[in-house]
Amino acid sequence: MSARKLLSAAIAALAVTGCAVTPNSGGDGLYARPIGNAPVTPNPTPYSEALVCLANYARAQGHPSPRVAVGRLSDYTGAVGAEGGPAVTQGASLMAMSAFSKAGVNLVERFDTSVSELEMRYANNRLIGDEAEDEGFRQIYAGSIPGSDFTLVGGITEVNYNIRSQGVDILGGDRGDSSPTGLFNARMYVMNVGVDLRLVNTRTLEVVDVISYQKQIIGREISAGVFSFWDSAVIDVSAGGRSMEPVQLAVRSLIERAVLEFSSTLYGVEAGSVCRFDDPLGPTNETGGVNTHTAYATGAEIRNVQVRQSVDRGHERRDPDVRAGLRGRYN
Repeated sequence: MSARKLLSAAIAALAVTGCAVTPNSGGDGLYARPIGNAPVTPNPTPYSEALVCLANYARAQGHPSPRVAVGRLSDYTGAVGAEGGPAVTQGASLMAMSAFSKAGVNLVERFDTSVSELEMRYANNRLIGDEAEDEGFRQIYAGSIPGSDFTLVGGITEVNYNIRSQGVDILGGDRGDSSPTGLFNARMYVMNVGVDLRLVNTRTLEVVDVISYQKQIIGREISAGVFSFWDSAVIDVSAGGRSMEPVQLAVRSLIERAVLEFSSTLYGVEAGSVCRFDDPLGPTNETGGVNTHTAYATGAEIRNVQVRQSVDRGHERRDPDVRAGLRGRYN
């Protein structure tokens, strides 16, 4: 290819780039319009459907829900991502609140009370007006704030990289320099995250239940290409793709599965009767719940802790009675 043709191609490429972005904003005040038109969608995990089913059952059967406060579920791993920030989400507490809401559990706010405390301080100084009150300002009444019965605390405790990685490279072609050469690459990568959570009786500070879960995360990459000479030109064509299971979605899945176990315990339901024809807990939970007065109950109550080891329990792909979509994936 001559130098003139190369120069013409370069000028054309620069011209296309110049048409896309200019240093002057348009009449709408924008340099460029963002791409993409995907709609906002729900954000379920494989355990979301089980949480909703549990809530519907408890509501239909009249099982009362205690008040639960979610504390700080911190990141204790100290893992740093490639871009310098934390490797895992700092919003595990918010995920737990959403999960308890799906399970129909009554929540009381203890995570961020800054606005409520400020309002109460203003009201105490008679700075907030209230036309409904005879005095014209907001009154503070003793006992107006309901207390919590249980508190969820804990955190993200594990991030393990490169549990296993493997790959294959294949290169093939004739001996001749002008013969086509093909290349194929494939890679796989496995890591995991883990959480340790505990449910605490707010009045006595007694730990009534403890859960420790981990989830493995997989990533894969595949690519292929062809290199060859064509007369006086060089042809190099390659294509491939890379995908990795979302790390933060894995954390949300861990939180939701743990909340599923906690909620079943708090409702005090026999799991065999929950969603009788669409049991989100599966056939492994026929032994009943743990004693809500101790994390390490003796006798029959401890069996529910043992059946938590089943990887099939409440999972939309492994438990045949659970049907849920995972970010656009449906059965």
